[in-house]
Amino acid sequence: MNLIEIYIQEVTRRLPEKNREDIALELRSTIEDMLPADYSEDEAKAVLEKLGDPVTLAGNYQDRPRHLIGPRYFDVYLTLLKMILPIAAVISLITMLAEYFIGYSGDQTVIGIIISLIGKGIARIIEVGIQTFFWLTIVFAMIERMDNRKDNKPLAACLKKWTPDDLKKIPNIPRKKAISKTEVFGSLMWTAIWATLYFYANQLVGVYQGGNNGIEFVTPAFNQNVLLQYWPIVVLVIGLEIALALYKLTARQWTKNVAICHSVVEVLGTLVFIVILVHPNLLNYDFITYLTNLFSITASQLKMWIVGGIISIFTVFAAFNVIDGFRKAGTR
Repeated sequence: MNLIEIYIQEVTRRLPEKNREDIALELRSTIEDMLPADYSEDEAKAVLEKLGDPVTLAGNYQDRPRHLIGPRYFDVYLTLLKMILPIAAVISLITMLAEYFIGYSGDQTVIGIIISLIGKGIARIIEVGIQTFFWLTIVFAMIERMDNRKDNKPLAACLKKWTPDDLKKIPNIPRKKAISKTEVFGSLMWTAIWATLYFYANQLVGVYQGGNNGIEFVTPAFNQNVLLQYWPIVVLVIGLEIALALYKLTARQWTKNVAICHSVVEVLGTLVFIVILVHPNLLNYDFITYLTNLFSITASQLKMWIVGGIISIFTVFAAFNVIDGFRKAGTR
């Protein structure tokens, strides 16, 4: 078997069987056209060298792409990856915090809890990041291979071919009105933190003292049974805060509607926590006793200072956030 036949065989064996015979005939005809009637082996080698590696040439005959994600879908893939990864990371951290404190035994120091949470949080973010990257890549690789179009022009983020009319849909967002992703994810993280503190207040919020094993938790500040009585409305507030964060992520700028929704969530959340704070049995008896002895004040004075102080802080921050939201929405 001469070099030309071996070359053709090396090309066609990498192709689907139904196409081999036709491509072999086409390739043999091409090679013969490039050679003189009475060619030498050196001339045949020169022609085959021009045609290139049979592996590469076989790839050119195949319809399926030789890349995992091509230029047609790559920008859409990258945009979704940047958007989904941080959201998945925040959700995984919220889940991790809940799982950790559900199984919390109460025998760890504060430093031990912090180190454990940092380690578990980093591990969870890496795990979720790898999973998100893997499955999103698999989905787009499948889309790439199922798309029979020859047009390889990049698509817009809406998975449609880009046209100049798409520019009309892009809002010109002033910098002062823009809602950054950092702001959105900061809101989600804050929701995760206060929700964890609320549902596990008897294990986290209270009096800490130095002991033989470092800082130890002495007595909780709040009566957990009282806090759990309000769990349905608290879960509603958590859901509204998450929904508001996602709404801000899609809106991308402060508008009148965003400011109104933001204000409703702020006011509702503040009212819910004021109702909880004024409950007569909210503060733990041992906590009250400890602080009244420490500061030499009465229990009623202590409750007034703590409850009044927290309500004042909640109200001031809620009012500031509401005003700031409408200020940003009105900025040009």
